[in-house]
Amino acid sequence: MLNLLAPLLLLCNGLAAGVLFGTQLGGFPYLASLPADRYVHAHAFFGQRYDPAMPICLIGTVVLDAALAVTAADATARTLFAVAGVLAAATALISVTKNAPVNRWMRTIDPDNLPEDFRDPRREWGTWNRRRSLLTIAALVANCAALGFLL
Repeated sequence: MLNLLAPLLLLCNGLAAGVLFGTQLGGFPYLASLPADRYVHAHAFFGQRYDPAMPICLIGTVVLDAALAVTAADATARTLFAVAGVLAAATALISVTKNAPVNRWMRTIDPDNLPEDFRDPRREWGTWNRRRSLLTIAALVANCAALGFLL
């Protein structure tokens, strides 16, 4: 079971952590530097591409961590898988409650005709994105450590 689940877990968690790490290195700094109309356009472009993939990666990470937290032979590994699963679940919760609603809203705004009451979400979105990035990377570290106890 471990030989099947562990590679899938590292793939899901690694992809999620890589995407979120990439947003911290370049994606969000770029978006933060744009004028509001260009930001709306770019955010909608990025959001529609990441939104379908990221939930799959995060849910996959949570489910696989739960399975390994129950079935791993080593108690320390089980604990680390459980911790990683909680971290990934927290990432998913932030994504669903804080970032995804902004992403959906941004896709509805015409960048060439911003509403009079447009409230720039960058500061808040960026703060929550940074938090979920750190959580997902921490989950990956915990998963790698857990697998180290099983090798």
